[in-house]
Amino acid sequence: MHSMLVTGQDRLFSYHLTGFCSRHKEMEHEELRRCQIHEWYPRFKPYSIRTLFHPLPDSFVRYLLGQPISPSSNTDDNADAPPFLLPRTTSGRDPLPRTAATHLDPISSLSLFDSESDDDDEEDSKNKKPSFPELELEVERSIATLGGCVFPKLNWSSPKDAAWISTCGNLRCTSFSDIALLLKASDSIAHDLSHSALDSFVLALRKYYDSLHPEREFRCFVRRKQLIAISQRDVTSCYPALIDQKHGMKLLLEKFFDDIVEPRFESNNYTFDVYVTKEDQRVKLLDFSPWREFTLPLMFDWEELEEEGFGEGVVDFRIVESQLAVRPGLKTAVPYDYLDMGEGSGWDQFLKKADEELRTQQVQNSESDV
Repeated sequence: MHSMLVTGQDRLFSYHLTGFCSRHKEMEHEELRRCQIHEWYPRFKPYSIRTLFHPLPDSFVRYLLGQPISPSSNTDDNADAPPFLLPRTTSGRDPLPRTAATHLDPISSLSLFDSESDDDDEEDSKNKKPSFPELELEVERSIATLGGCVFPKLNWSSPKDAAWISTCGNLRCTSFSDIALLLKASDSIAHDLSHSALDSFVLALRKYYDSLHPEREFRCFVRRKQLIAISQRDVTSCYPALIDQKHGMKLLLEKFFDDIVEPRFESNNYTFDVYVTKEDQRVKLLDFSPWREFTLPLMFDWEELEEEGFGEGVVDFRIVESQLAVRPGLKTAVPYDYLDMGEGSGWDQFLKKADEELRTQQVQNSESDV
């Protein structure tokens, strides 16, 4: 009976705890909002890659989510989702061009006698395809302004997980249809659209550079406004030249954080990605991401990054220092579900060797610091 009594002090504690949780959630929401590219880009424009923005119409967002383009066009909740159709474009460009067969097989030859039926089917298919002519025109203009090639992303995510479906195997886009294909095929984009409380979304088109070197891209981890860790961004490869540059690169990124990022970005906990140019060692800001959430820790894991005292005083900078330490990532160029990750599989053995090599590197680094 006595244990059921709730004192005024208990109620006061509960009130403060509820208030703390509410403020904590508000803080997390605010930090997530700040990581949207159109939120941070204006303040960091001189230190980033040129980017143009396009508000996405609701109809295009619904298209990406596999919903009817018009909310009133289908009120049946049990109706099947629209098929995977690329938009009908004014340019007629196809992001997945079909190769013409030199020799027709017998079955294909038979279809020639039914050309009228085929024409009708093709016309029906065209009529079913959604169309976004105004957005397409604006996007095509921006692509031309940015030199003919762009890298697309929405508020937070880019469709990196869909690069495998592109004919070039990356996110290089030269047309609206290229962009629509990547966005439509991306689970990352679908997650952002379906799990966000936002009422509006933007398409960010970033100037694409063929000359970028993946070994010069890094992810920096900031906790309580302190830079605590830096990781090589592409953990799927070992770059021997990077090993010799490690110390100088660390000093360069620490200075960039102190002089540019920390004074301009208000969040306490976050990550940011940068690229260091090869010729003049300039640091280019690529992106901000929320702490944890769905951000990859790369050469770290989130448990160690959140350990009390981790990275305080000395920033932990990790790179892949041997071929055995590489880690599989999005560059596998196939959907994750296609990989056999089961016990005893090739990937399973590979990951175990990679973890062993990483632990060996960490021991060697700690001994050398003593």
